[in-house]
Amino acid sequence: MPHSAAPTPPSPSAPSSGPAGVAHPRDRDHPLSRVPERDRKGVASLAVVIAGFGFFTPTMATGGQVAVEFSFSTYLGLAFVSAIVLAAYIATLGIASARTGLTTVLLARLALGRAGGKWASLLLGGTQVGWYGITIGMLATLLGGALGLSVTWPLIVAGGIAMAITAYTGFRGIELLSWLSVPLMTALCLWVAVSATNEAGGWGALFAHTGAGSMSVGTALTLMIGTFISGGTQIGNWTRFASGGRLAFGITALTILAVQFGLLGFGGLGAIGYGEPDFSTVLLTLGSTLLAVLLIITNLWTTNDNAAYAFGVAGAELTGKPDKRPFVVGGAAVAIVMALTGIADALTAFLTMLGVLIPPLGGVLIGTFLLVWRRRDPGTALDDVPMVRWPGTIAYLGGTAAALLGSLLDIGIPPVQGIAVALVLVVAGRAVTGRADRDTAPSACGESQPIRPAPTDPNPTAKEH
Repeated sequence: MPHSAAPTPPSPSAPSSGPAGVAHPRDRDHPLSRVPERDRKGVASLAVVIAGFGFFTPTMATGGQVAVEFSFSTYLGLAFVSAIVLAAYIATLGIASARTGLTTVLLARLALGRAGGKWASLLLGGTQVGWYGITIGMLATLLGGALGLSVTWPLIVAGGIAMAITAYTGFRGIELLSWLSVPLMTALCLWVAVSATNEAGGWGALFAHTGAGSMSVGTALTLMIGTFISGGTQIGNWTRFASGGRLAFGITALTILAVQFGLLGFGGLGAIGYGEPDFSTVLLTLGSTLLAVLLIITNLWTTNDNAAYAFGVAGAELTGKPDKRPFVVGGAAVAIVMALTGIADALTAFLTMLGVLIPPLGGVLIGTFLLVWRRRDPGTALDDVPMVRWPGTIAYLGGTAAALLGSLLDIGIPPVQGIAVALVLVVAGRAVTGRADRDTAPSACGESQPIRPAPTDPNPTAKEH
């Protein structure tokens, strides 16, 4: 349906009026529209936020689980391969959001249709609420143990509220936290890594480590890639703030490669040297309670504020309200109740299973961006998307079936298989249709260009939905 030209919006800090005419601040993070050029961020801001996003405690634990099964040199090779796969996948998704200025769930709306966008919001938002509850429960358990507390529910409440604050304030709040936490976490991890190396007997002893040999290479790669691939699918929430596609790809690839390989390496060193991959636990055994508490808080906080941000923007897309903040508050409240009642812990296996449904979505988005949109913003007005886009929907369903089958039958690497099958089906769908969308012709160099309005929407970046 054609739209008339939207009026020029007020500045990001200007108030807007709600349904009752009451003024409220505009959400600076544009959860339901393209991020305009004026709000794009610099290299350092993006790098530190992505680094905080990538500091994921289970990655270290997975590294320790795998490291004890292989020789140290073989383990480092497997860890590097895993980090390369994750970096390539996540960085390619990052380009799509950088060139469109859209969150992951809004990209899903363009690729799958409005119904697909709602499904992505439910899937990504719902799983992140669950993981938020699990993480604040983990925070309370670890801090309670470190501080010798027998009652931990106040830690759940306080941690759940505090972690939501940075997500509520948006990119700026998460960036500030990342500038404080990423250097601290890096320094602490490097220090414990050196200590673990000495505890193991030095580098010579590490490379003499042979491993138990009871785990296959395929299982090892499945564990190390699968730990972060679902979370990494939401990288677009951050790279949409990049000033160009190549910049987004480079920053994301290098940062994810360094952080993932580093965490896997740290976990392996801790497992071999101390028999414990979690460096916060190692710090406690060394008697460094204060440092352990700092590492626990910063590590889990940088993970959970990203989760809160994700369910905030998912809620905005699901309801059509251009403000993520109420959904950050609501999702955090639900997660706190889940943690207090213990429901969150019972959901761990279920949420892990749901993880196989997320990577195929990334495969569809990558395939659509590269092959249908030809590495460009299609310029489609977000309100003009049809209810279902069958090529993308069929590709997603096929990729999900492949991932589920691989998971149930323990075949291959289910998340990667889901991505690959979804990509192939996008190619097949494009071959059947015989053409891309009419408004997606690429530039000669293929680099990011200023956002092009769709023919029916003269100013999509200015439009509020």
